[in-house]
Amino acid sequence: MLESHYYINKVEAGCDEAGRGCLAGSVFAAAVILPPGYDNPRLNDSKKLTPHQRYALREEIERDAVAWAVGEVTPEEIDKVNILHASFLAMHRALDQLSVRPEALIIDGNRFDPYRDLPYTTIIKGDGKYQPIAAASILAKTFRDDYMDRLAEEYPMYDWHSNKGYPTRKHREGIRRYGPSPYHRRSFRLLDNEPMLPFPEFSK
Repeated sequence: MLESHYYINKVEAGCDEAGRGCLAGSVFAAAVILPPGYDNPRLNDSKKLTPHQRYALREEIERDAVAWAVGEVTPEEIDKVNILHASFLAMHRALDQLSVRPEALIIDGNRFDPYRDLPYTTIIKGDGKYQPIAAASILAKTFRDDYMDRLAEEYPMYDWHSNKGYPTRKHREGIRRYGPSPYHRRSFRLLDNEPMLPFPEFSK
């Protein structure tokens, strides 16, 4: 059973990201404020849920949350600021959109770039410990999956419908055969044991 909150008597937003380890596509993050005393026993780390469970919970989170929002940072931005800070920037963008201002933040992981003047706590594997972070992980994952499914229609050769941009064998085979797409992250090593690949000038 996940804890309902970390901070006592504060409006708390949980934050998590999705897509940090991918070779292609934006990184997404979500921020979620759940009602005081909220308890949904089905909430869990999104990686431990089936796609059907994630999308069903997404509907519940969107309906029940006091406030929620999703932020995105593009591959071009990732290449400029690096993936770690891009993940935090996506969280900041989600927080910027919240209709209710939180008084404190709980962040999945062990690092964070401070957001305004809000107190925060980083929690390793927090998406499996606290419901607001679990809810954020589900929103970030499902919104990013929807985005990668749209990109897969445009570039089917990378099998993004299945791998969502992660470095699977079929994804790397697509890169090896067709080269990188405009959505690949230029700062990432796209093929194992090979130098950084040149990027052809695709028209978007």
